[in-house]
Amino acid sequence: MNKDFLVFHQNVRGLRDKNNELFGSLLPELPHILCLTEHFLSNQEIICLTIDHYVLGAEFCRKTLKKGGTCIYVDETLNFSNINLKKFCIEQDIEACAVKINLLDTILYILSVYRSPNGNFRQFLKGIDNILNYLNKPNIEIIMCGDINVNYLSENCSKRQQLDNLLATYNLTNTINFPTRSTKDCASAINIYIDITHFEGYTVIPVVIGLSDHDAQVIKLENILMSKKMNEVKTMRNIDKYSINDFKFKLSYETWDDIFNENDVNKMFNNFHNTYLRIFYSCFLKKKIIVNKKENSWMTREIKISLNHERDLYLNIKYNNDQALKDSY
Repeated sequence: MNKDFLVFHQNVRGLRDKNNELFGSLLPELPHILCLTEHFLSNQEIICLTIDHYVLGAEFCRKTLKKGGTCIYVDETLNFSNINLKKFCIEQDIEACAVKINLLDTILYILSVYRSPNGNFRQFLKGIDNILNYLNKPNIEIIMCGDINVNYLSENCSKRQQLDNLLATYNLTNTINFPTRSTKDCASAINIYIDITHFEGYTVIPVVIGLSDHDAQVIKLENILMSKKMNEVKTMRNIDKYSINDFKFKLSYETWDDIFNENDVNKMFNNFHNTYLRIFYSCFLKKKIIVNKKENSWMTREIKISLNHERDLYLNIKYNNDQALKDSY
């Protein structure tokens, strides 16, 4: 089925406690992809943060410095996989993550990038060149969203010219020509890059939702042949060495007075059970994960029929042997 494919991007300036507000601002037409920069979260925090109808597809979180980071949330009905770019990332200089989206008529690589104003621009150019060279494959379309802190509203900006020249070698063109952040003294633009020759049509619009000092952007790719869902979304609790240690620590600080001061065995158990579950749920948060459904293309209809016949034959032989064994007694 042909429909418009929507990619949303925003420098969110901290995603913590904003996920529900972000989702509410996207209604009623939910984008297929959310690219968010400067989420400010640690790896442990972001894997536990959920956005309704979306699954965390990829992320980069800082380990040494504070703030920064980038992530991609994917519509839970889409067939996608994560592309690991961590070997190319340097905090502040280039922070990136990517997902592979499998559509019926094409494959999209969607890239979310952030560069701090204090980041080394030359190092950024080198890193983005390495990433695009790594991703660049025949019959693959790349969409790159990001806040790279380059003044794209100035024609004379040398950094813009250098970046445009580099991205042109990968047939990527900037699509944003409006300010996404305005102050008293200046205006700046965040960027979305695509190969404009490979899409029938596209539209880019600003979206003001008030979550940060940056406006969001949505790019609408027209007449995209959407694929059927191939992934299954499941919910599980995040249990690792960090959450286990947190669980043990919180249990060690419980006095259990409401248990030891109780004489009724049933009430003692209920008090213990309630305290235990309260701590358990607070330490082991739920998260959504993708379970890839692998189709066996070699499993043809004829093979399935043959296997069914083989199973029936086995059951008949087993029945006859059992019957013969009973008759012998």
